[in-house]
Amino acid sequence: MPTRTEHKHGSFSWAELATTDADAAKKFYGPLFGWKFNDTPAGDMTYTMNLLGDQAASALYKMGAEMKGMPPHWACYISVDDVDATTKKASANGGKVMKEPFDVMEFGRMSVIQDPSGAALCLWQAKKHIGAGVVNEPGAITWLELYTNNTDACGKFYAQTIGWRTEAHDMGPMGTYTMFYRPTEAKEGGVGGMMNMPPNMKGVPPHWLAYFAVTDCDASAKKAQELGGSLLMPPTDIPNIGRFAIVKDPQGAVFAIYKNEH
Repeated sequence: MPTRTEHKHGSFSWAELATTDADAAKKFYGPLFGWKFNDTPAGDMTYTMNLLGDQAASALYKMGAEMKGMPPHWACYISVDDVDATTKKASANGGKVMKEPFDVMEFGRMSVIQDPSGAALCLWQAKKHIGAGVVNEPGAITWLELYTNNTDACGKFYAQTIGWRTEAHDMGPMGTYTMFYRPTEAKEGGVGGMMNMPPNMKGVPPHWLAYFAVTDCDASAKKAQELGGSLLMPPTDIPNIGRFAIVKDPQGAVFAIYKNEH
């Protein structure tokens, strides 16, 4: 299994599940993705690393009283070279700062921002913890996608704040899909994508959606349902690219599964 030792500026590096029931989440995600779990006390909470082999693929924790009223969700992290400077850029470029930069013990420094449409994103400046030690493998993060109601404003915001290049693609009935690239990244790559909120998501607030790689989209979708999850979108082909489904776990957190065609 290929492993990562760093995540460059502008790369998505981590996904973190905030849930109402950590034990139930483990019973769902463990069989679905083959994760093992390593619990670590962190103050008055427990922070759980979700492991693929011996590598951290993501994390989960039970939401505390300070998060009362928030729905369970997957938070998406992007690595930056300087979290303080990038956070200032976010504010100057039309975003909002939800949490000012703060140290996470010896592991890193982070902040939480909102883009102009209101989608939240965590910024991470690594110290001892780089983020995911494995990506693009079954059970690991493979893609991040922004659903928004203002692609023009968000495209400009992320270009000015993170330094991403954008490239729009006509996807026919699906509308326009915008790819995000790091400044020096080849067009065959890409760090994530963006699209306008489709009609069937009316009323859903703008958000980043985490995609996890699987070996068989249909089998994994069926497994998710057997484990108590539900499908918000059944397995669907993206011509010449792959097959994906959108899943809601038993506590209500939403994520996607994806099988690359290539």
